[in-house]
Amino acid sequence: MSTAPDMQPGDEATALPEAERLARLRLIRSENIGPATFHGLLARYGSAIRALEALPEIAARAGRRKLRIAPAADAEREWQALRRLGGSFLIIGDPDYPAPLAAISQAPPVLATVGRRELLARPMLGVVGARNASANGRTICRQIVAAVGDAGIAVVSGLARGIDGEAHRASLATGTVAVVAGGIDIFYPPENRELQAAIGQQGLVIAEAPLGAEPMARHFPRRNRIISGLSLGVLVIEAQVRSGTLITARLAGEQGREVFAVPGFPLDPRARGANRLLREGATLVETADDIIEPLLTAHSLSGARAPGMPEGPSLRFAPHGDATDGIAGADDVSDGMDHARDSLLAALSAEPSPADHLMRAADIAAPVFHAAMLELEIAGRVTRHAGNRFSLVL
Repeated sequence: MSTAPDMQPGDEATALPEAERLARLRLIRSENIGPATFHGLLARYGSAIRALEALPEIAARAGRRKLRIAPAADAEREWQALRRLGGSFLIIGDPDYPAPLAAISQAPPVLATVGRRELLARPMLGVVGARNASANGRTICRQIVAAVGDAGIAVVSGLARGIDGEAHRASLATGTVAVVAGGIDIFYPPENRELQAAIGQQGLVIAEAPLGAEPMARHFPRRNRIISGLSLGVLVIEAQVRSGTLITARLAGEQGREVFAVPGFPLDPRARGANRLLREGATLVETADDIIEPLLTAHSLSGARAPGMPEGPSLRFAPHGDATDGIAGADDVSDGMDHARDSLLAALSAEPSPADHLMRAADIAAPVFHAAMLELEIAGRVTRHAGNRFSLVL
């Protein structure tokens, strides 16, 4: 791998060592390693290099004879393939990894990017909505997004049909970020192929999945958490009550982002989701002015200033602790780990259980619980679910 292939100008003094960057890519591409286990291993061992060295022993302790660890050659090939596409990896710990995204629970450890990464320094508005959007919905989307872009705010969306596509087209000239569900080299949906290519040239395309990965159902909620995580606020324009759009809005609320919604005609099923959000406290939006000031204020408070904004108080994002709270260091793992693993396996079932219930049932402290559960996840004996819940793999 050539020296520091993804470094941006001025990053030399604070960039992660090249070997550690490659190790972080290998770690997240290894078997049974997701964002939560990645962050847990990093907290426990201090680096991806040490975590990779420890993986075989961890798996063996938890009853797994062989664990597939991503070979360095595979990571090198993916790295070079992305470079040939004109892209680069954004790795957590990089100086330009967005602080709002780093602060969410289970932040993506590695992102493939193609395009203008400097857009990530701007304040961002997530725009999501119905795939079968109405003509009125598309019109107001274009109007709001154009005005938001003129104010220096970048727009982030999921490159889906309907509102997503309208938002990207309306912000292509002012700054748009597309988060795709599959690999960054996969065009989905097919009719947005030209739009995705244009965003790669004029805006920024981001993917968490490896190159070549076809979008699958489980990828879309993961994509949605990135859209909301990058954003200081999320705007909903038309949504069914049960839809991915409302999942994104819920994630935004959980992440402490402001949720905006455009009201709709009560008899239109596409309006029910946005109207429900408004009843639950979302900010009503009629024009872009309802969004611009709150977002620029939030950007100022986050520690970064939009062009021309005065200095103000700073409220910086801190990394989220869900995945690492209570994780013991590599030298702090107690001698009772065998007992802890056995007790947890006895307490677990196929039905997901909250972490605090399992700790009480197994009668173990939080640091030991997290260390033991990390090992059981890596060995493939336990599955982690949303809400810090766990189930036994049968």
